[in-house]
Amino acid sequence: MQQLFPGVYRHEGRLYTRNLHPGMVVYGERLRSVDGVEYRSWNPYKSKLAAAISNGLKKMPLTDGSRVLYLGAATGTTVSHVSDIVTSGVVYAVEKSERAMRKLVVLSRQRDNVVPVLADARHPRRYEHYVTGTPGLVYQDISQQDQVDIFLKNMAFFSPSWGLLMVKARSIDVAARPGEVFKAVTRSVGESYRIRQQVSLSPFSKDHVALLVTGD
Repeated sequence: MQQLFPGVYRHEGRLYTRNLHPGMVVYGERLRSVDGVEYRSWNPYKSKLAAAISNGLKKMPLTDGSRVLYLGAATGTTVSHVSDIVTSGVVYAVEKSERAMRKLVVLSRQRDNVVPVLADARHPRRYEHYVTGTPGLVYQDISQQDQVDIFLKNMAFFSPSWGLLMVKARSIDVAARPGEVFKAVTRSVGESYRIRQQVSLSPFSKDHVALLVTGD
């Protein structure tokens, strides 16, 4: 296994995370054991964070012990891999869909470091009591027209060291060219935060980019 970042590996062209709970799968992913250690395959077509890593993300703002505020957790595919990486840390998984939340609750019973939070990410004050301490990263993957406003609001409210925004151009403006949408988002986010890297997620997720930012 080649380690790309702490907790993230590549082997024979595939990404992996070390399985926090050996023998258990979350969404049908492959398991692989190397030297007595079990790893879970991480599909970039099913996870935008895996897509960003596959396409050259230079800095992974996650490590063992990290506290992560994850906005738009859905059913927990990427959350589960973040859980593998942070290990002794915690993932606050915010999701407003009750249907998706049922699966997140099941995931949290398997993984003690996942805290499911049923809430609308537009209103951070309504779920701040679930988040103990300052998160080191706000990670957002939300398909809404106001996704940038949601991200900026949570960044300002929780003041993390890092932010990682998965920008979905067609959700912001279906009629505009994705490149123009990305430029507008970069200008908006760049007014308050330093953009460390912009990574296209193509071909894994069409018309998407990842923006990695810091507050300095």
